Amino acid sequence: MSDKRVYLYDSTLRDGQQTQGVDFSAADKTAIAKALDELSIDYIEGGWPGANPTDDAFFANPPKLKNSRLTAFGMTRRAGRSASNDPGLTTLIQNAPVVCMVGKSWDFQVTEALGIELDENLAMISESVAHVKQHSEEVLFDAEHFFDGYKANRDYALSAIQAAYDAGARWVVLCDTNGGTLPDEIFDIVTDVCSRIPGGNVGIHCHNDTENAVANSLAAVRAGARQIQGTLNGLGERCGNANLISIIPTLMLKMGYDVGISAHQLTQLRRISHILDERLNREPLRQSAYVGDSAFAHKGGLHVSAVEKNPTCYEHIEPEKVGNQRQILVSDQAGRSNILARFREIGVEVDPKSEAVGKLVELVKQREFDGYAYDGAEASFELLARKAMGELERYFRVTSFRVIDERRWVDEQDEQVITMSEATVKVVVGDEQFMSVAEGNGPVNALDAALRKVLLTVPEYREVIAPIELIDYKVRIITRGDGTRAVTRVMIESRDAEGNSWSTVGVSTNIIEASYNALRDSISYKLFKAGIRSQHS
Repeated sequence: MSDKRVYLYDSTLRDGQQTQGVDFSAADKTAIAKALDELSIDYIEGGWPGANPTDDAFFANPPKLKNSRLTAFGMTRRAGRSASNDPGLTTLIQNAPVVCMVGKSWDFQVTEALGIELDENLAMISESVAHVKQHSEEVLFDAEHFFDGYKANRDYALSAIQAAYDAGARWVVLCDTNGGTLPDEIFDIVTDVCSRIPGGNVGIHCHNDTENAVANSLAAVRAGARQIQGTLNGLGERCGNANLISIIPTLMLKMGYDVGISAHQLTQLRRISHILDERLNREPLRQSAYVGDSAFAHKGGLHVSAVEKNPTCYEHIEPEKVGNQRQILVSDQAGRSNILARFREIGVEVDPKSEAVGKLVELVKQREFDGYAYDGAEASFELLARKAMGELERYFRVTSFRVIDERRWVDEQDEQVITMSEATVKVVVGDEQFMSVAEGNGPVNALDAALRKVLLTVPEYREVIAPIELIDYKVRIITRGDGTRAVTRVMIESRDAEGNSWSTVGVSTNIIEASYNALRDSISYKLFKAGIRSQHS
């Protein structure tokens, strides 16, 4: 094995499932395992067979992996049983070609949690590893609480992992189970371990309780360990596990290690990170290192000016290497450089010395003071910019709208309630005037339905507007001055049939009007991007 080869072990499907609020189905596990296999993660821990119905269902029909090795997780034999007569070990052997067993390495845990003699625990480790090795392709031993155990009783902690190694474990994995060890401690302890057990057989498993799981994992590699265990997006119990999404590019791009992942596969990192978030039905964290929307986003005018000349001024790597992209944000901190950069991104040709650019900078700053936020609403900014450049056509004009909410109690006990929203809009399209009424699930939905009822009658608009769906709706109340003037900001994210999404913003002291402003921008933006001509003469 090359000294620069570091093996990756993913525990998302087991440790990740211990995250508060996470409950994978067998189908979720299969989809995530396939994504990990696509990335060529060396080991994919599928779960603990026999522990719950989901893991049993997953192992009963495991995904066919091309690049990764499926691993079953369990524990060493129980006290008072032989390894060959332990049902847990039998189940492990039957479910995956690679087996990872957890065992105690802290004398306090042995005597207090297990209530057994220290020598009996060593026998449990040795006999379990030796037995499973006879029936499996590969065996790993997870030394639970290793670092706490090392600091309490160095000799015993070392004897525990030595017992596993001598019995034939391919890897002995040092676990910072409580997540309280710091990088300098990790480095010193792993260095000591690697002087006794070859680093090519030593792994690290860190929890993130001090926000040091990634740093600890990298420190272990520097000390000689050649396997890192972690999870996608740092999922895991309590504060999570070491985040492989951060560790992988750091090892490859910063430290020069080979992790079995090609440069092309690395470009899929952001997408795979988002696959997990989609399965969890949650928004990706914008500030995630390497793959987050904000990882290569530039907002300050000074930064943007420098990035325009050379991105290295404020970017530590090229964002494309991890499947991300640079974003130039427009906000009240924006300068001329931000505006010009955004113009280039959206394909607007403009003279850098144009008076219109300066006016747009001031307009953006004034609008953000009023409550707008264009760094999260790229579609609304493009409409604003193109209007300032005289390039935007008006596709429709709403002369008035009215929304009525009604709540009725339909039984004498006031338990059955019917809530209904009704919107009336008057719209001018071309030379024609329309009035439409629609009901909806809430006032914004009713207003959207009434507006679409008119616009869908226009043949040129119909095919473009019909597939648009609202996929996210956020409301924020912004207080100005003495706090008596409440401003509402509505952010809407829309998506078309091809999966393209865009965000718009509306601001008003009235939440319905703010919502309408964002809806209007959403529809106008899609019509503009589709190349539709206005009906107005």
